[in-house]
Amino acid sequence: MVIVSKSLVEKMNEVAGAIVENNKFCVSVHYRCVDPKAETLKDWGIVAEYVTSILSEYPKLRLTQGRKVIEIRPTIKWDKGKALEFLLESLGFGHSDNELPIYIGDDRTDEDAFKVLREKGQGFGILVSKVPKETSATYSLQEPSEVGEFLGRLVQWKQMSLTGR
Repeated sequence: MVIVSKSLVEKMNEVAGAIVENNKFCVSVHYRCVDPKAETLKDWGIVAEYVTSILSEYPKLRLTQGRKVIEIRPTIKWDKGKALEFLLESLGFGHSDNELPIYIGDDRTDEDAFKVLREKGQGFGILVSKVPKETSATYSLQEPSEVGEFLGRLVQWKQMSLTGR
């Protein structure tokens, strides 16, 4: 992934606003800050063209797409749901009734994790979206500031439960 990441960073230097993120097991190319009206780009499609041209040299990698992001991943069966299952098992929470996993996400790629929590009946998925949409998440919040408020209230609740108030 390091070589692919370096190639993408080089190529995306030509695209103002494109960001390449090496996530160790995948590489993400974010284009939400790319100006779709820029004369040199014509549209965001140039980002996809660059990514697919580099990816054509690596047949064991595949593309996935999220909200204004293209991800390059190995062709193994791995997604955010599998990652969540792995974390829960690794931490010893895979079958625990004493822990409450909460997964908060704002992208289509988070749906796999929401499904895992729903199917296990363990914890809650929370979708962050201003627009109502079909989801496997149990709850939703409209924007990141509401996530901060929600997490702050959880901390307050925990502190109150520890002090017996």
